[in-house]
Amino acid sequence: MLPEATRPHAPPGAETTTPAISIRGVSKVFGHADEAVHALDDVSLEIAHGEFVCLVGASGCGKSTLLNLIAGLDAPTVGAVEVDAVRTSLVFQEPTLFPWLTVEGNVELAVKLRKLSRTHRQAVVGALLDLVRLTGFERKRPHELSGGMRQRVQLARSLAQQAEVLLMDEPFGALDAMTRDILHDELEELWRETGLTVAFVTHNVREAVRLGDRVVLLSSRPGRIVAEFPVAIERPRRIESHEVADLSVVITEHLREEVRRHGVARN
Repeated sequence: MLPEATRPHAPPGAETTTPAISIRGVSKVFGHADEAVHALDDVSLEIAHGEFVCLVGASGCGKSTLLNLIAGLDAPTVGAVEVDAVRTSLVFQEPTLFPWLTVEGNVELAVKLRKLSRTHRQAVVGALLDLVRLTGFERKRPHELSGGMRQRVQLARSLAQQAEVLLMDEPFGALDAMTRDILHDELEELWRETGLTVAFVTHNVREAVRLGDRVVLLSSRPGRIVAEFPVAIERPRRIESHEVADLSVVITEHLREEVRRHGVARN
């Protein structure tokens, strides 16, 4: 179990039916007049507290834009985004670690913001590194780690913030298949342990079915929600299982139809 100081705060309203993430009629336009780019169009979505939702769609469909809006890094042109959480954390495809800091230092930086004593900080950092299986690598710097290990550091730093909502933008896209498979298992274990709400963007439909409680399909630009697929496959799942493969085929056919309908996907 996670020690108390590493667990997410219980968000206001978590004991009610208030969704963790509420997106209502959201559209996002970049630029003006003839140069305007319509990234999202009339997107509405609710994600419950503790739910793991995966967003899939063709390149350029607005998946990352949607995560940025949820994270508060940008504002919708039309509509509203509400997050019922004290903190959110965004995990990118390329780990955003400070190269001059050790593994321990990168994670401790997030803990320092919570104004804990040094002894308490060290205990929290140690517990988090143990949770992501990096005990023994505390003094290593990012360039000394594999890609998968750097992502583990990024996960530990996100957990150190006690965020209730974890937003993940293709976090495993640059990793080899075996490393991804291992990290799928570890992420699922972390999600179960912490009760986090997760919104996970991926191009990989099988990855989405492997991880998600629900898979949300976005159309090509401008991004609209065109279908949702509940994943009623018992956990733990294997990415190579027949059940995961069968649902992945169904979702992929819908995705292909969207790409055909809107032409070649644009980046």
